Amino acid sequence: MKRSWLSILPLLLLAACNKSSPPAKTPEDPKTIAVTRWTERTELFMEYPPLVAGQNARFAVHLTDLRNFKPLSEGRVTVELRSGGGRSETFQTDAPSRPGIFGVTVKPGSAGAFSMTVRLDSPALRDTHELGEVQVYANAQAAAKGEQPEQREVIKFLKEQQWTLDFATVTVAERSLRESRRVSAEVRPRTGGEAEIIAPVAGRLATSSAIPTVGTLVQKGQVLAKILPRTATPSDRATLELAVQEATTALRLAQRDRERAERLATAGAVPGKRLDEAKAAEATAQARLNAAQARLTQHESSRSAEGDAPGDSHFLLRAPIAGIMASTHGTSGASVEVGENLFRVVATDPVFIVASIPEAEAWWLHQLAGGELELSGHPKPVPLGRVVSVGRVVDAESRTLPVIFEVRNQDARLAVGQAVFIRLFTSTATKAPAVPESALVDDAGRPVVFVQVAGESFARRAVRLGSREAGYVLILEGVKPGERVVTRGAYQIRLAALSSQIPAHGHVH
Repeated sequence: MKRSWLSILPLLLLAACNKSSPPAKTPEDPKTIAVTRWTERTELFMEYPPLVAGQNARFAVHLTDLRNFKPLSEGRVTVELRSGGGRSETFQTDAPSRPGIFGVTVKPGSAGAFSMTVRLDSPALRDTHELGEVQVYANAQAAAKGEQPEQREVIKFLKEQQWTLDFATVTVAERSLRESRRVSAEVRPRTGGEAEIIAPVAGRLATSSAIPTVGTLVQKGQVLAKILPRTATPSDRATLELAVQEATTALRLAQRDRERAERLATAGAVPGKRLDEAKAAEATAQARLNAAQARLTQHESSRSAEGDAPGDSHFLLRAPIAGIMASTHGTSGASVEVGENLFRVVATDPVFIVASIPEAEAWWLHQLAGGELELSGHPKPVPLGRVVSVGRVVDAESRTLPVIFEVRNQDARLAVGQAVFIRLFTSTATKAPAVPESALVDDAGRPVVFVQVAGESFARRAVRLGSREAGYVLILEGVKPGERVVTRGAYQIRLAALSSQIPAHGHVH
């Protein structure tokens, strides 16, 4: 048995010697360098490999127009390397490979430290980005040992995603905002801006005029309706007919008397005064007949509820102010009573904004220095007009004090009776970094903003909020001046942060 093991041992040693050794590890490729710069006009996001003298390096230059945050679709991009001795090398491309992405091949002639500049020349705009000092290595081994980009946890959101969405960023800057309080309010008609039109007489609304519908704009003095008054004896038709007959007979007699007086006056038998008296009596008889006939016609119209009486017998109802027809209780042909409320007209420009201040907070009203109105669908609050009054009597039911502002409403964006919120400012101001309110995102009940740390990298920052004014909010903790926060598209970045999938990189380099 021992001899058997001795015979096998050389074979095992030979097999171990012949076994191939594992391949040597090759050094990892140097990681891509990413640079982001902003000017007043454009955002530059550029990716390129470490530069090696005599070797081609493909630059992916992403350029965004900061006027609309869309990609630049045309233009020439030039990358310039300048040495300390004044020698310069330029590399350029005359058009983007895709909208917003310009591919530039850079081949440095020598190693060393260079200053890099990226220039854009397009029909839309021209811009220059100074990138500072970059290192060109002598060979690939030196480049692999060079300084590697710092790695940090960020949210990736590609340029291709930003360009296709409603996306925008803004630089954080310090602002001085006044302290404020947000309170509920209501839109009400101004003093003298509401009128109720009542029936001055009992009768029937004429069918010859169209009654304005609710919501119609009416002008001051415009006829809203006509009322056909009831007769003094609405049920005694025989009496009215008798009055017509008597007036007709009296007119005939007056006409004959006038004709006789004319003949006598022509013959010189009577003075001219006699003829004048006869003519006056005839005119009076004619007027009495006309009045009797009108009363009979009015009676017939009221009795049958059809047609209209002569126009001069109507009572006209006119709008005392210009505004909107808020309500109408009249119908053509319907009967109305004296004092009945028929129409309500409300003036909509200007209007009053009446805020309700809890009595416990009434102490700061002596510091009131203005306010602004929050309107849904409007990107920025609307400044309130003059302060009409500050209440000094507490409402017994609501336990609040009224504060009334006057606001112009030419575009009719405010509806009378609408419930709104306003922000009242005091005279005390605080200076701190501020961002547009649109940059705030509610993340599980906590306000956060998304800071753009690089072209395609974002960081979530929880913030502590301060005063608000004119669409801006002070950030007491979380961001610093000079950082860029997302003002449009922040919610999509939040969704990207929640996604576990890493977005595929779609650049054409």
